[in-house]
Amino acid sequence: MRVRRVSLPRLAALTAAAAALVLTNTASGGTAQATGRGGADPVVKVQSGLVRGAAEPGYDQFLGVPYAAPPVRELRFAPPATPASWQGVRAADRQAPACLQFEPTGIREEQAVSEDCLYLDLYRPSKAAKGAKLPVLVWFHGGGNTQGTGVIYGGGTPAAQTNTIVISINYRLGALGFLAHPALSAVTPGGSGNYGLMDQLASLKWVRDNVAGFGGDPANVTIYGQSAGGGGVCNMLTIPSARGLFHRAIVQSSACLNPRTTLAAGEQSGLRFAEAVGCTDAVTVVECLRKAWPGRLVANQANYLGGPKMGGALFPRSFADVVADGTWNAVPIMTGSTRSENRLLSTALAGITPQGYVDRVNATYGAKAARVLELYPLSGFKSPYDAITQVQTDAGTACRTELTVRAASATVPVYRYEFNDPTSPTLYGFAIPGEDMSNGHSAELAYLFDFTLGERPLTATQERLSDQMMRYWGAFARTGNPNHRGAPAWPTYGAAQNVMQLRTGGASKVITTLAAEHNCAFWL
Repeated sequence: MRVRRVSLPRLAALTAAAAALVLTNTASGGTAQATGRGGADPVVKVQSGLVRGAAEPGYDQFLGVPYAAPPVRELRFAPPATPASWQGVRAADRQAPACLQFEPTGIREEQAVSEDCLYLDLYRPSKAAKGAKLPVLVWFHGGGNTQGTGVIYGGGTPAAQTNTIVISINYRLGALGFLAHPALSAVTPGGSGNYGLMDQLASLKWVRDNVAGFGGDPANVTIYGQSAGGGGVCNMLTIPSARGLFHRAIVQSSACLNPRTTLAAGEQSGLRFAEAVGCTDAVTVVECLRKAWPGRLVANQANYLGGPKMGGALFPRSFADVVADGTWNAVPIMTGSTRSENRLLSTALAGITPQGYVDRVNATYGAKAARVLELYPLSGFKSPYDAITQVQTDAGTACRTELTVRAASATVPVYRYEFNDPTSPTLYGFAIPGEDMSNGHSAELAYLFDFTLGERPLTATQERLSDQMMRYWGAFARTGNPNHRGAPAWPTYGAAQNVMQLRTGGASKVITTLAAEHNCAFWL
């Protein structure tokens, strides 16, 4: 889920609030005994100690469970460390804060944030037995690797409806998660710039070592994510140390063949960032960065290259390279996107005029511009904004996902979907008066989770599609095949280029025309 930037005054205000919470942990309540629900609430033993969750109708939830030590002080800009053990029973009945936000519109205004944020939420069907061996789904949230949080993705409903374990995690964001610097690389095994990726790996190791106690099967783990979180799933398919930690993968609104920043380029940008932050002494730069005021890190977000860094020992090669030579972590894949991703991704273009549309196409697509205007005439769209965002959608995620599918389907089963509900709500705060925001980036999230960042609740008709989608995702997690009783049959992508189009009103169906509908022969 990638969301828009905020104005500098609002960013400054939210940054100040974030800084005030940097070393707090509002999630766990420490190692206190759980109160208020008594013996009805489940207690499970993990490697660090006992955790007491909360029993809800149809499911149990364990919230704010630490999967790594707080990444503060000497653990800032360092690989995640093992969480400390505790005595007694740790309350796991409230969520952790979001990680420090570097573009804060990925959360609601009242959401607590903290640098101490490496926690997960786990949901399971009510009273799941320790030996139940339920399929496990681990969610990486989106947000451009700069914003967002796992806590907005409630997993109680999907866990109950699909008889699975659903886990959502937080991971470090912005500079705290993805700053590369030569001095940091010298003290970071595998190279710097991938602390957020290391957090994702640490969460999967926690699942391997602990999920059986909750009734999950560590030998049947599905990783899934959307936008930057989908990129995280792509990275796990690529990096050697992730092998064996998961067994299926779902990539939502992200193309695994998108380029990654190199470690060398990231380190060079990190030198500029450190100087901007005020860490200019080469001898003490690591100590300086670890002590820097968080607000200063956020304020200099634009001064370095963000996102995971490829080229070090941890993340040595691209998805394209490892798929080509067969060394990738090959597992069954489900992947897809929404019909009109850029309706949300390009909100800065709201109000674009007809002439502005033509000018934008000419400036962006050069020699291809005339053909773009032929393929996407204004007369075929509701507004100039609708036209330009569909051009960007097709040139970007829609057709880039085609490349990923074609590359992977030569080796593993691939199930492709397109989310296409023309009535879907957008994200909280993103409605544009007079514009159709349905099917934009992130539109499918409210259909897969007890999602708290939606513009409005789903209707009864949309709830039926939500149930169908949750069951597709759950069936895929169980067997590597999304088909389930009572739903339209979903074949693999294959030579026919089958795509499940997810629609409301019982209209979901397989189509073979998606590439043509998005003009992929032109864009690729």
